[in-house]
Amino acid sequence: MKIRGCELFVKALKEEGVDTLFAYPGGMAIDIFDALYGETAFRVVLPRHEQGLVHAADGYARATGKTGVCLVTSGPGATNLVTGIATANFDSVPLVCFTGQVPTHLIGNDAFQEVDIVGICRGICKYAVTVRRREDLGRIIKEAFYIARTGKPGPVVVDFPKDIQLALGSDEYPQEVFMRSYKPSTGVHMGQLKKAAEMLASAKRPLFLIGGGVNISRGGDALRSVLDKIKAPVVTTVMGKGAIPTDHPLYFGNMGMHGSAAANTAVSECDLLFSVGTRFNDRITGKIEEFAKNAKIVHIDIDAASISRNIVVDVPIVADAREALLRLAEIVPPQRHDVSEWIGKLAALRKEKPIVQQGEGPLTPKDVIDEINRRYRDVIVTTDVGQNQMWTTQFLELKGESRLLTSGGLGTMGYGLPAAIGAKLGRPEMPVVCISGDGGVQMNIQELATAVCEELPLTLCILNNSYLGNVRQWQEMFYGGRYSCTCLRKRKSCGAWCSDPNTACPPYIPDFVRLAESYGIEGIRVAKREEIAAAFDRAERNQNAPTVIEFIIDRESDVLPMVPGGNALSDMITEVKKGGQAK
Repeated sequence: MKIRGCELFVKALKEEGVDTLFAYPGGMAIDIFDALYGETAFRVVLPRHEQGLVHAADGYARATGKTGVCLVTSGPGATNLVTGIATANFDSVPLVCFTGQVPTHLIGNDAFQEVDIVGICRGICKYAVTVRRREDLGRIIKEAFYIARTGKPGPVVVDFPKDIQLALGSDEYPQEVFMRSYKPSTGVHMGQLKKAAEMLASAKRPLFLIGGGVNISRGGDALRSVLDKIKAPVVTTVMGKGAIPTDHPLYFGNMGMHGSAAANTAVSECDLLFSVGTRFNDRITGKIEEFAKNAKIVHIDIDAASISRNIVVDVPIVADAREALLRLAEIVPPQRHDVSEWIGKLAALRKEKPIVQQGEGPLTPKDVIDEINRRYRDVIVTTDVGQNQMWTTQFLELKGESRLLTSGGLGTMGYGLPAAIGAKLGRPEMPVVCISGDGGVQMNIQELATAVCEELPLTLCILNNSYLGNVRQWQEMFYGGRYSCTCLRKRKSCGAWCSDPNTACPPYIPDFVRLAESYGIEGIRVAKREEIAAAFDRAERNQNAPTVIEFIIDRESDVLPMVPGGNALSDMITEVKKGGQAK
Protein backbone atom coordinates (compact mmCIF):
# COMPACT_ATOMS: atom_id res chain seq x y z
CA MET A 1 0.00 0.00 0.00
CA LYS A 2 1.23 3.46 -0.92
CA ILE A 3 0.98 6.29 1.62
CA ARG A 4 2.43 9.77 1.92
CA GLY A 5 5.61 10.40 3.90
CA CYS A 6 3.68 12.38 6.52
CA GLU A 7 1.37 9.41 7.03
CA LEU A 8 4.34 7.08 7.46
CA PHE A 9 5.65 9.50 10.07
CA VAL A 10 2.45 9.07 12.10
CA LYS A 11 2.62 5.29 11.70
CA ALA A 12 6.27 5.29 12.81
CA LEU A 13 5.44 7.11 16.05
CA LYS A 14 2.77 4.52 16.80
CA GLU A 15 5.18 1.66 16.07
CA GLU A 16 7.77 3.23 18.41
CA GLY A 17 5.23 3.40 21.21
CA VAL A 18 5.19 7.19 21.40
CA ASP A 19 2.43 8.43 23.70
CA THR A 20 3.26 12.16 23.72
CA LEU A 21 4.41 14.43 20.88
CA PHE A 22 5.49 18.01 21.58
CA ALA A 23 4.79 19.95 18.41
CA TYR A 24 4.50 23.46 16.95
CA PRO A 25 3.14 23.91 13.40
CA GLY A 26 4.39 25.98 10.47
CA GLY A 27 4.48 26.08 6.70
CA MET A 28 7.08 23.38 6.16
CA ALA A 29 5.40 21.03 8.62
CA ILE A 30 1.74 21.75 7.91
CA ASP A 31 1.21 18.52 5.98
CA ILE A 32 2.49 16.49 8.93
CA PHE A 33 0.05 18.31 11.20
CA ASP A 34 -2.73 17.60 8.74
CA ALA A 35 -1.87 13.90 9.02
CA LEU A 36 -1.97 14.27 12.82
CA TYR A 37 -5.47 15.79 12.78
CA GLY A 38 -7.84 13.78 14.93
CA GLU A 39 -5.12 11.32 15.96
CA THR A 40 -5.94 9.59 19.25
CA ALA A 41 -3.15 7.01 19.52
CA PHE A 42 -0.89 9.59 21.20
CA ARG A 43 -1.17 13.01 22.73
CA VAL A 44 -0.09 16.08 20.75
CA VAL A 45 0.99 18.92 23.04
CA LEU A 46 1.22 22.51 21.74
CA PRO A 47 3.73 24.57 23.78
CA ARG A 48 4.03 28.33 23.25
CA HIS A 49 7.65 28.46 22.06
CA GLU A 50 9.89 25.90 20.41
CA GLN A 51 12.53 26.23 23.15
CA GLY A 52 9.86 25.48 25.74
CA LEU A 53 8.74 22.60 23.53
CA VAL A 54 12.11 20.86 23.42
CA HIS A 55 12.71 21.38 27.16
CA ALA A 56 9.29 19.82 27.80
CA ALA A 57 10.26 16.81 25.67
CA ASP A 58 13.50 16.66 27.64
CA GLY A 59 11.67 16.73 31.01
CA TYR A 60 9.29 14.05 29.77
CA ALA A 61 12.23 11.83 28.79
CA ARG A 62 14.08 12.28 32.09
CA ALA A 63 10.95 11.66 34.15
CA THR A 64 9.81 8.55 32.26
CA GLY A 65 12.99 6.98 30.91
CA LYS A 66 11.37 7.01 27.45
CA THR A 67 12.50 8.89 24.35
CA GLY A 68 11.13 12.41 24.08
CA VAL A 69 9.76 13.36 20.66
CA CYS A 70 9.18 16.80 19.19
CA LEU A 71 8.17 18.31 15.85
CA VAL A 72 8.64 21.85 14.52
CA THR A 73 8.71 23.68 11.22
CA SER A 74 11.77 24.89 9.32
CA GLY A 75 13.84 28.03 9.76
CA PRO A 76 13.19 29.77 13.09
CA GLY A 77 11.13 26.81 14.29
CA ALA A 78 14.17 24.59 13.90
CA THR A 79 16.73 27.08 15.23
CA ASN A 80 14.62 27.68 18.34
CA LEU A 81 15.33 24.04 19.24
CA VAL A 82 19.09 24.51 19.30
CA THR A 83 19.53 25.39 22.99
CA GLY A 84 17.28 22.50 24.03
CA ILE A 85 19.14 20.06 21.79
CA ALA A 86 22.47 21.16 23.29
CA THR A 87 20.98 20.84 26.80
CA ALA A 88 19.87 17.28 26.12
CA ASN A 89 23.18 16.42 24.50
CA PHE A 90 25.21 17.56 27.50
CA ASP A 91 22.99 15.59 29.90
CA SER A 92 22.55 12.47 27.73
CA VAL A 93 18.79 12.73 27.27
CA PRO A 94 17.21 10.63 24.48
CA LEU A 95 15.28 12.90 22.11
CA VAL A 96 14.16 12.58 18.50
CA CYS A 97 13.60 16.04 17.04
CA PHE A 98 11.81 16.30 13.69
CA THR A 99 12.16 19.55 11.77
CA GLY A 100 10.26 20.53 8.67
CA GLN A 101 12.39 21.62 5.73
CA VAL A 102 11.89 23.29 2.36
CA PRO A 103 11.53 20.91 -0.63
CA THR A 104 14.75 19.12 -1.53
CA HIS A 105 15.12 20.97 -4.84
CA LEU A 106 15.19 24.30 -2.96
CA ILE A 107 17.75 23.30 -0.34
CA GLY A 108 20.78 25.53 -0.74
CA ASN A 109 18.88 28.26 -2.60
CA ASP A 110 18.16 30.51 0.40
CA ALA A 111 14.48 29.66 0.20
CA PHE A 112 12.03 31.22 2.65
CA GLN A 113 12.60 29.82 6.16
CA GLU A 114 15.43 27.59 5.00
CA VAL A 115 18.31 26.86 7.36
CA ASP A 116 20.85 24.07 7.40
CA ILE A 117 19.65 22.69 10.71
CA VAL A 118 21.68 19.50 10.26
CA GLY A 119 24.85 21.55 9.89
CA ILE A 120 23.91 23.77 12.83
CA CYS A 121 23.21 20.83 15.14
CA ARG A 122 25.91 18.40 14.06
CA GLY A 123 28.22 19.40 16.93
CA ILE A 124 25.52 19.48 19.63
CA CYS A 125 23.61 16.25 19.04
CA LYS A 126 24.27 12.57 18.73
CA TYR A 127 23.22 12.35 15.08
CA ALA A 128 21.58 14.62 12.50
CA VAL A 129 20.31 13.72 9.03
CA THR A 130 18.18 15.13 6.20
CA VAL A 131 15.78 12.72 4.53
CA ARG A 132 16.58 12.98 0.82
CA ARG A 133 14.55 10.05 -0.56
CA ARG A 134 11.07 8.86 0.31
CA GLU A 135 12.21 5.21 0.29
CA ASP A 136 14.69 5.99 3.10
CA LEU A 137 12.16 7.62 5.42
CA GLY A 138 11.09 4.59 7.45
CA ARG A 139 14.66 3.39 7.91
CA ILE A 140 15.88 6.84 9.00
CA ILE A 141 13.13 7.24 11.60
CA LYS A 142 13.79 3.75 12.94
CA GLU A 143 17.50 4.47 13.19
CA ALA A 144 16.81 7.83 14.87
CA PHE A 145 14.94 6.21 17.74
CA TYR A 146 17.54 3.46 18.06
CA ILE A 147 20.48 5.88 18.13
CA ALA A 148 18.77 8.22 20.61
CA ARG A 149 18.10 5.56 23.26
CA THR A 150 21.07 3.18 22.96
CA GLY A 151 24.65 3.49 24.19
CA LYS A 152 25.12 6.96 25.62
CA PRO A 153 21.62 8.41 25.05
CA GLY A 154 21.26 11.72 23.29
CA PRO A 155 19.27 13.88 20.87
CA VAL A 156 18.87 12.98 17.20
CA VAL A 157 17.70 15.50 14.59
CA VAL A 158 15.71 14.33 11.54
CA ASP A 159 15.25 17.06 8.92
CA PHE A 160 12.10 16.27 6.91
CA PRO A 161 11.68 18.15 3.59
CA LYS A 162 8.20 19.06 2.46
CA ASP A 163 8.31 17.10 -0.80
CA ILE A 164 9.30 13.95 1.11
CA GLN A 165 6.33 14.53 3.42
CA LEU A 166 4.00 14.50 0.40
CA ALA A 167 5.70 11.80 -1.66
CA LEU A 168 3.97 8.43 -1.98
CA GLY A 169 5.82 5.31 -0.96
CA SER A 170 5.64 2.04 0.92
CA ASP A 171 3.63 1.92 4.16
CA GLU A 172 6.08 -0.56 5.68
CA TYR A 173 7.97 0.50 8.80
CA PRO A 174 11.10 -1.52 9.60
CA GLN A 175 11.08 -3.70 12.70
CA GLU A 176 14.86 -4.02 13.02
CA VAL A 177 17.90 -1.80 12.65
CA PHE A 178 21.02 -2.73 10.65
CA MET A 179 23.79 -0.19 11.09
CA ARG A 180 27.40 -1.13 10.41
CA SER A 181 28.76 2.23 11.55
CA TYR A 182 27.03 2.34 14.96
CA LYS A 183 27.82 -0.35 17.51
CA PRO A 184 26.94 0.80 21.04
CA SER A 185 28.62 -0.92 23.96
CA THR A 186 26.36 -3.53 25.53
CA GLY A 187 28.61 -5.56 27.78
CA VAL A 188 31.13 -5.21 30.58
CA HIS A 189 34.82 -6.05 30.29
CA MET A 190 34.99 -8.54 33.14
CA GLY A 191 38.78 -8.49 33.33
CA GLN A 192 38.80 -4.76 34.01
CA LEU A 193 35.85 -5.03 36.38
CA LYS A 194 37.55 -7.78 38.40
CA LYS A 195 40.67 -5.59 38.68
CA ALA A 196 38.49 -2.71 39.91
CA ALA A 197 36.71 -5.01 42.38
CA GLU A 198 40.03 -6.12 43.87
CA MET A 199 41.13 -2.50 44.27
CA LEU A 200 37.83 -1.64 45.94
CA ALA A 201 38.09 -4.51 48.40
CA SER A 202 41.72 -3.61 49.22
CA ALA A 203 41.25 0.14 49.69
CA LYS A 204 41.62 1.71 53.14
CA ARG A 205 39.79 4.91 52.21
CA PRO A 206 37.48 3.98 49.32
CA LEU A 207 35.00 6.46 47.87
CA PHE A 208 32.23 6.15 45.30
CA LEU A 209 31.71 9.18 43.08
CA ILE A 210 28.33 8.84 41.38
CA GLY A 211 27.38 10.91 38.36
CA GLY A 212 24.34 11.37 36.15
CA GLY A 213 25.04 8.15 34.26
CA VAL A 214 23.73 6.13 37.21
CA ASN A 215 20.42 8.03 37.16
CA ILE A 216 20.16 7.76 33.38
CA SER A 217 20.61 3.99 33.54
CA ARG A 218 18.24 3.71 36.55
CA GLY A 219 21.17 2.14 38.40
CA GLY A 220 20.38 3.24 41.95
CA ASP A 221 19.25 -0.26 42.97
CA ALA A 222 22.47 -1.75 41.63
CA LEU A 223 24.55 0.80 43.57
CA ARG A 224 22.78 -0.13 46.79
CA SER A 225 23.51 -3.80 46.07
CA VAL A 226 27.23 -2.98 45.93
CA LEU A 227 27.01 -0.98 49.17
CA ASP A 228 25.41 -3.97 50.88
CA LYS A 229 28.73 -5.79 50.32
CA ILE A 230 31.24 -2.94 50.45
CA LYS A 231 30.91 -0.23 53.07
CA ALA A 232 32.24 2.86 51.38
CA PRO A 233 31.18 6.49 51.51
CA VAL A 234 29.29 7.88 48.52
CA VAL A 235 29.32 11.39 47.07
CA THR A 236 27.50 12.61 44.00
CA THR A 237 27.73 15.23 41.32
CA VAL A 238 24.73 17.52 40.88
CA MET A 239 23.46 15.22 38.12
CA GLY A 240 24.08 12.13 40.23
CA LYS A 241 21.98 13.34 43.17
CA GLY A 242 19.18 10.91 43.90
CA ALA A 243 21.02 7.81 42.71
CA ILE A 244 21.26 6.93 46.40
CA PRO A 245 18.68 8.12 48.94
CA THR A 246 19.91 11.30 50.57
CA ASP A 247 19.21 9.82 54.01
CA HIS A 248 21.41 6.76 53.37
CA PRO A 249 24.05 6.54 56.13
CA LEU A 250 26.87 6.24 53.57
CA TYR A 251 25.83 9.30 51.57
CA PHE A 252 27.84 12.47 52.20
CA GLY A 253 26.31 14.91 49.73
CA ASN A 254 27.26 16.65 46.53
CA MET A 255 30.86 17.47 45.79
CA GLY A 256 32.41 20.12 43.58
CA MET A 257 32.06 23.90 43.32
CA HIS A 258 29.18 24.14 45.82
CA GLY A 259 29.73 20.78 47.47
CA SER A 260 29.79 19.99 51.15
CA ALA A 261 32.98 20.03 53.20
CA ALA A 262 32.58 16.31 53.90
CA ALA A 263 32.16 15.42 50.20
CA ASN A 264 35.05 17.56 48.96
CA THR A 265 37.31 16.32 51.74
CA ALA A 266 36.40 12.74 50.89
CA VAL A 267 37.56 13.25 47.31
CA SER A 268 40.76 14.95 48.41
CA GLU A 269 41.73 12.28 50.96
CA CYS A 270 40.46 8.97 49.53
CA ASP A 271 42.95 6.34 48.35
CA LEU A 272 40.54 4.86 45.78
CA LEU A 273 38.07 6.95 43.81
CA PHE A 274 35.51 4.67 42.19
CA SER A 275 33.71 6.89 39.72
CA VAL A 276 30.58 5.79 37.87
CA GLY A 277 28.83 7.83 35.17
CA THR A 278 30.54 11.20 35.39
CA ARG A 279 32.59 13.25 32.92
CA PHE A 280 34.90 14.86 35.51
CA ASN A 281 34.04 18.34 34.29
CA ASP A 282 35.62 21.46 35.77
CA ARG A 283 32.71 22.13 38.16
CA ILE A 284 33.58 18.99 40.12
CA THR A 285 37.34 18.69 39.69
CA GLY A 286 38.49 22.19 40.55
CA LYS A 287 42.26 22.38 40.08
CA ILE A 288 43.05 19.19 38.19
CA GLU A 289 46.51 18.77 39.69
CA GLU A 290 44.96 18.61 43.17
CA PHE A 291 41.97 16.43 42.33
CA ALA A 292 42.04 13.10 44.20
CA LYS A 293 45.81 13.29 44.10
CA ASN A 294 46.22 10.54 46.70
CA ALA A 295 43.93 8.08 44.96
CA LYS A 296 43.88 5.42 42.32
CA ILE A 297 40.94 6.08 40.05
CA VAL A 298 38.47 3.65 38.52
CA HIS A 299 36.15 5.16 35.92
CA ILE A 300 33.03 3.43 34.55
CA ASP A 301 31.24 5.24 31.75
CA ILE A 302 29.17 4.28 28.72
CA ASP A 303 31.10 6.79 26.59
CA ALA A 304 34.68 5.76 25.87
CA ALA A 305 35.51 9.34 24.86
CA SER A 306 34.72 10.57 28.39
CA ILE A 307 37.30 8.32 30.05
CA SER A 308 40.69 9.94 30.75
CA ARG A 309 39.65 13.04 28.80
CA ASN A 310 39.85 15.38 31.80
CA ILE A 311 41.26 13.14 34.54
CA VAL A 312 43.68 10.33 33.72
CA VAL A 313 42.38 7.15 35.34
CA ASP A 314 44.02 3.89 36.37
CA VAL A 315 41.26 1.44 35.43
CA PRO A 316 38.97 2.48 32.57
CA ILE A 317 35.76 0.50 32.03
CA VAL A 318 33.41 1.25 29.15
CA ALA A 319 29.99 0.00 30.19
CA ASP A 320 26.44 0.92 31.10
CA ALA A 321 26.46 2.10 34.70
CA ARG A 322 23.67 -0.16 35.94
CA GLU A 323 25.00 -3.25 34.21
CA ALA A 324 28.51 -2.67 35.55
CA LEU A 325 27.27 -2.11 39.11
CA LEU A 326 25.11 -5.24 38.99
CA ARG A 327 28.09 -7.34 37.88
CA LEU A 328 30.30 -5.63 40.46
CA ALA A 329 27.88 -6.63 43.23
CA GLU A 330 28.21 -10.24 42.07
CA ILE A 331 32.03 -10.43 42.03
CA VAL A 332 33.40 -7.95 44.57
CA PRO A 333 35.34 -9.83 47.29
CA PRO A 334 34.94 -9.13 51.01
CA GLN A 335 36.43 -5.91 52.28
CA ARG A 336 39.96 -6.44 53.62
CA HIS A 337 40.22 -3.35 55.80
CA ASP A 338 38.06 -1.83 58.48
CA VAL A 339 36.88 1.47 56.98
CA SER A 340 34.76 2.55 59.94
CA GLU A 341 37.33 5.15 61.00
CA TRP A 342 37.33 6.64 57.51
CA ILE A 343 33.53 6.79 57.41
CA GLY A 344 33.45 8.16 60.97
CA LYS A 345 35.82 10.99 60.05
CA LEU A 346 33.55 12.08 57.21
CA ALA A 347 30.46 11.74 59.41
CA ALA A 348 32.08 13.98 62.03
CA LEU A 349 33.00 16.54 59.37
CA ARG A 350 29.44 16.48 58.01
CA LYS A 351 28.17 17.28 61.51
CA GLU A 352 30.86 19.86 62.21
CA LYS A 353 30.59 21.71 58.88
CA PRO A 354 27.08 21.29 57.50
CA ILE A 355 25.82 23.30 54.58
CA VAL A 356 23.80 26.16 56.02
CA GLN A 357 21.67 28.82 54.40
CA GLN A 358 23.48 32.09 53.79
CA GLY A 359 21.50 35.29 53.97
CA GLU A 360 19.02 37.00 56.23
CA GLY A 361 15.39 37.83 56.34
CA PRO A 362 12.05 36.36 57.35
CA LEU A 363 12.20 33.77 54.55
CA THR A 364 15.07 31.78 53.02
CA PRO A 365 15.30 29.36 50.08
CA LYS A 366 16.06 26.58 52.55
CA ASP A 367 12.75 27.25 54.27
CA VAL A 368 10.94 26.61 50.98
CA ILE A 369 12.90 23.46 50.19
CA ASP A 370 12.47 22.18 53.74
CA GLU A 371 8.69 22.38 53.25
CA ILE A 372 8.97 20.36 50.02
CA ASN A 373 11.05 17.79 51.92
CA ARG A 374 8.45 17.63 54.71
CA ARG A 375 5.46 17.47 52.41
CA TYR A 376 6.46 14.94 49.77
CA ARG A 377 8.07 11.53 50.00
CA ASP A 378 7.78 10.95 46.24
CA VAL A 379 8.10 14.07 44.08
CA ILE A 380 9.64 15.25 40.82
CA VAL A 381 11.46 18.54 41.28
CA THR A 382 12.72 20.55 38.33
CA THR A 383 14.92 23.60 38.58
CA ASP A 384 16.09 26.47 36.52
CA VAL A 385 19.78 27.41 36.56
CA GLY A 386 21.46 29.75 38.99
CA GLN A 387 21.25 30.07 42.75
CA ASN A 388 17.85 28.35 42.77
CA GLN A 389 19.48 25.26 41.26
CA MET A 390 22.36 25.20 43.72
CA TRP A 391 20.14 25.70 46.78
CA THR A 392 17.93 22.88 45.55
CA THR A 393 20.83 20.51 45.05
CA GLN A 394 22.18 21.40 48.49
CA PHE A 395 18.98 21.08 50.53
CA LEU A 396 16.56 18.84 48.62
CA GLU A 397 16.05 15.36 50.05
CA LEU A 398 15.53 12.61 47.48
CA LYS A 399 14.23 9.19 48.42
CA GLY A 400 11.63 6.71 47.21
CA GLU A 401 10.63 7.53 43.64
CA SER A 402 11.72 11.18 43.85
CA ARG A 403 13.69 12.66 40.97
CA LEU A 404 15.58 15.91 40.37
CA LEU A 405 15.54 17.23 36.80
CA THR A 406 17.96 20.04 36.04
CA SER A 407 20.24 21.32 33.29
CA GLY A 408 23.72 20.23 34.32
CA GLY A 409 26.26 20.40 31.51
CA LEU A 410 24.93 23.39 29.58
CA GLY A 411 23.40 25.28 32.52
CA THR A 412 20.31 26.46 30.63
CA MET A 413 18.18 29.19 32.14
CA GLY A 414 14.53 28.76 31.21
CA TYR A 415 14.68 24.97 31.56
CA GLY A 416 12.69 24.49 34.77
CA LEU A 417 9.07 25.32 33.90
CA PRO A 418 8.82 23.52 30.53
CA ALA A 419 10.70 20.54 31.98
CA ALA A 420 8.12 20.40 34.78
CA ILE A 421 5.35 20.38 32.16
CA GLY A 422 6.98 17.48 30.33
CA ALA A 423 7.54 15.60 33.60
CA LYS A 424 3.91 16.02 34.67
CA LEU A 425 2.65 14.87 31.28
CA GLY A 426 4.87 11.80 31.49
CA ARG A 427 4.23 11.03 35.18
CA PRO A 428 0.77 12.45 35.96
CA GLU A 429 0.54 10.44 39.19
CA MET A 430 3.59 12.22 40.68
CA PRO A 431 3.57 15.64 42.35
CA VAL A 432 5.72 17.99 40.27
CA VAL A 433 7.34 21.13 41.70
CA CYS A 434 9.47 23.58 39.73
CA ILE A 435 11.94 25.74 41.67
CA SER A 436 13.00 28.74 39.62
CA GLY A 437 14.48 32.18 40.01
CA ASP A 438 12.82 35.40 39.00
CA GLY A 439 15.33 35.78 36.18
CA GLY A 440 15.27 32.26 34.75
CA VAL A 441 11.52 31.80 34.93
CA GLN A 442 10.96 34.77 32.63
CA MET A 443 12.86 33.08 29.83
CA ASN A 444 9.99 30.65 29.28
CA ILE A 445 7.20 32.04 31.43
CA GLN A 446 4.85 31.79 28.45
CA GLU A 447 4.69 28.03 29.03
CA LEU A 448 2.27 28.69 31.87
CA ALA A 449 -0.30 28.80 29.07
CA THR A 450 0.71 25.27 28.04
CA ALA A 451 0.28 24.02 31.61
CA VAL A 452 -3.13 25.70 31.78
CA CYS A 453 -4.33 24.23 28.49
CA GLU A 454 -3.09 20.77 29.44
CA GLU A 455 -4.76 21.13 32.86
CA LEU A 456 -1.58 20.24 34.74
CA PRO A 457 -1.60 20.61 38.54
CA LEU A 458 2.05 21.49 39.03
CA THR A 459 3.51 24.05 41.43
CA LEU A 460 5.87 26.77 40.20
CA CYS A 461 7.99 28.20 43.02
CA ILE A 462 9.70 31.48 42.11
CA LEU A 463 12.53 32.52 44.44
CA ASN A 464 12.45 36.28 43.90
CA ASN A 465 15.51 38.23 45.02
CA SER A 466 15.23 40.88 42.26
CA TYR A 467 18.62 39.86 40.90
CA LEU A 468 20.28 37.49 38.50
CA GLY A 469 21.53 36.04 41.74
CA ASN A 470 24.31 33.71 40.66
CA VAL A 471 26.09 36.39 38.64
CA ARG A 472 25.42 38.94 41.39
CA GLN A 473 27.14 36.63 43.88
CA TRP A 474 30.23 36.45 41.71
CA GLN A 475 30.19 40.24 41.34
CA GLU A 476 29.89 40.58 45.10
CA MET A 477 32.74 38.18 45.84
CA PHE A 478 35.21 38.88 43.07
CA TYR A 479 34.28 42.21 41.44
CA GLY A 480 34.01 44.58 44.38
CA GLY A 481 30.22 44.58 44.53
CA ARG A 482 29.87 46.15 41.10
CA TYR A 483 26.47 44.75 40.14
CA SER A 484 26.65 45.22 36.41
CA CYS A 485 23.38 44.25 34.66
CA THR A 486 22.22 41.91 37.40
CA CYS A 487 19.62 44.03 39.25
CA LEU A 488 16.25 43.21 37.69
CA ARG A 489 14.61 46.32 39.15
CA LYS A 490 17.08 48.72 37.61
CA ARG A 491 15.66 51.28 35.22
CA LYS A 492 17.10 54.02 33.10
CA SER A 493 16.41 56.57 35.82
CA CYS A 494 18.47 54.66 38.41
CA GLY A 495 21.76 55.84 36.94
CA ALA A 496 24.79 53.97 35.66
CA TRP A 497 26.55 53.63 39.03
CA CYS A 498 23.67 52.40 41.14
CA SER A 499 24.48 49.08 42.84
CA ASP A 500 22.93 49.13 46.32
CA PRO A 501 19.28 48.26 46.92
CA ASN A 502 17.47 51.06 48.76
CA THR A 503 14.03 52.43 49.51
CA ALA A 504 13.95 54.30 46.21
CA CYS A 505 14.08 51.11 44.12
CA PRO A 506 11.31 50.97 41.53
CA PRO A 507 8.68 48.24 41.84
CA TYR A 508 9.50 44.83 40.45
CA ILE A 509 8.25 43.97 36.97
CA PRO A 510 6.27 41.81 36.47
CA ASP A 511 3.95 41.32 39.37
CA PHE A 512 4.03 37.52 39.35
CA VAL A 513 0.75 37.16 41.24
CA ARG A 514 -1.13 39.32 38.76
CA LEU A 515 0.68 37.61 35.89
CA ALA A 516 -0.56 34.24 37.14
CA GLU A 517 -4.06 35.63 37.40
CA SER A 518 -3.84 36.82 33.79
CA TYR A 519 -3.39 33.17 32.83
CA GLY A 520 -6.51 32.30 34.82
CA ILE A 521 -4.62 30.54 37.62
CA GLU A 522 -3.87 31.22 41.26
CA GLY A 523 -0.86 33.31 42.21
CA ILE A 524 0.36 33.49 45.80
CA ARG A 525 2.99 35.78 47.32
CA VAL A 526 4.84 34.54 50.40
CA ALA A 527 7.14 36.79 52.45
CA LYS A 528 7.34 34.91 55.77
CA ARG A 529 8.31 31.31 56.54
CA GLU A 530 5.11 30.77 58.55
CA GLU A 531 3.14 31.35 55.32
CA ILE A 532 4.88 28.63 53.31
CA ALA A 533 2.83 25.59 54.32
CA ALA A 534 -0.49 27.34 53.71
CA ALA A 535 0.66 28.36 50.22
CA PHE A 536 1.45 24.75 49.32
CA ASP A 537 -1.90 23.69 50.78
CA ARG A 538 -3.65 26.10 48.43
CA ALA A 539 -1.59 24.83 45.50
CA GLU A 540 -2.55 21.23 46.19
CA ARG A 541 -6.23 22.14 46.04
CA ASN A 542 -5.78 23.21 42.41
CA GLN A 543 -6.13 19.81 40.75
CA ASN A 544 -6.65 20.95 37.15
CA ALA A 545 -4.28 23.89 36.80
CA PRO A 546 -0.80 25.06 37.80
CA THR A 547 -0.19 27.32 40.77
CA VAL A 548 2.42 30.07 41.00
CA ILE A 549 3.98 30.79 44.41
CA GLU A 550 6.33 33.76 44.59
CA PHE A 551 8.72 33.67 47.55
CA ILE A 552 10.34 36.98 48.47
CA ILE A 553 13.89 36.19 49.63
CA ASP A 554 16.85 38.24 50.76
CA ARG A 555 18.34 40.15 47.85
CA GLU A 556 21.88 39.22 48.82
CA SER A 557 21.52 35.58 49.82
CA ASP A 558 24.54 33.58 48.69
CA VAL A 559 25.20 29.94 47.83
CA LEU A 560 28.00 28.68 50.04
CA PRO A 561 30.37 26.95 50.43
CA MET A 562 31.99 27.73 47.13
CA VAL A 563 35.20 26.65 45.41
CA PRO A 564 36.31 29.41 43.01
CA GLY A 565 36.99 28.21 39.49
CA GLY A 566 40.47 26.72 39.08
CA ASN A 567 41.04 26.26 42.83
CA ALA A 568 41.50 22.99 44.67
CA LEU A 569 38.43 21.42 46.26
CA SER A 570 39.96 22.09 49.67
CA ASP A 571 40.00 25.84 48.97
CA MET A 572 36.42 26.52 49.99
CA ILE A 573 34.89 29.92 50.66
CA THR A 574 32.50 29.53 53.58
CA GLU A 575 31.53 33.12 54.38
CA VAL A 576 31.00 36.38 52.53
CA LYS A 577 30.93 39.60 54.50
CA LYS A 578 29.01 42.61 53.31
CA GLY A 579 31.16 44.53 50.90
CA GLY A 580 32.22 41.44 49.06
CA GLN A 581 34.97 40.08 51.27
CA ALA A 582 35.09 36.30 50.99
CA LYS A 583 36.80 33.96 53.39
